[in-house]
Amino acid sequence: VAGENFDQSPIRRTFKSKVLAHYPQNIEWNPFDQDAVNMLCMPKGLSFRTQADNREPQLHSFIITREDGSRTYGFVLTFYEEVTSKQICTAMQTLYQMHNAEQYSSVCASSSCSMDSLASSIDEGDATSLAKLQRYNSYDISRDTLYVSKCICLITPLPFMQACKKFLIQLYKAVTSQQPPPLPLESYIHNILYEVPLPPPGRSLKFYGVYEPIICQRPGPNELPLSDYPLREVFELLGLENLVQVFTCVLLEMQILLYSQ
Repeated sequence: VAGENFDQSPIRRTFKSKVLAHYPQNIEWNPFDQDAVNMLCMPKGLSFRTQADNREPQLHSFIITREDGSRTYGFVLTFYEEVTSKQICTAMQTLYQMHNAEQYSSVCASSSCSMDSLASSIDEGDATSLAKLQRYNSYDISRDTLYVSKCICLITPLPFMQACKKFLIQLYKAVTSQQPPPLPLESYIHNILYEVPLPPPGRSLKFYGVYEPIICQRPGPNELPLSDYPLREVFELLGLENLVQVFTCVLLEMQILLYSQ
């Protein structure tokens, strides 16, 4: 388990994640920092879900800033895939049995009763709330399907968010589709890593993803720097009044601290 969240039910806990594979193994100008990428791809750790939970893929981005001020940008698509290992499913079932036993004991203690007479003397409200909690946060190996989070990530020298987002979504679609893409998956990954160049300043570039073409544009030397992030999300996250206040603070050269989970 990644954090000290043992009071949570096992499905709601987070677990330690790791990098399964990365390509290429290393680049001189951009050495691969496994710990940093692992933490930034899954900042809350590995998580599990069942068929009853929301498992929609989600995209987020990060920046790695080095001591010399150079930056690299990461774009991450997190999705859930079915756990096929019986050993992991059995371990999750065991965690639930332990968790439910602890919940049982705590309710018993709060009701001042013995384990033998729990059923007859437990407060009805406590019993109902406990039953609801166990139904919501439950896992039965014979009835439920277990899913685990997984990420695919692109690390780039410039923040081409929309292009990276489209490529990752197409790659995910190819992985999960019943109908395989025209070429092996490795060929699409090789293409974007080795054959798609950075567009020259002031020019746009069109390249082919897995299913559809993707376009990215790089500003010229006298233009504003590349800002490919959707402004709509800023309004949704901060709200109009907060955004106006932040913008005012920027113009007044005030110190700004953004705090986030």
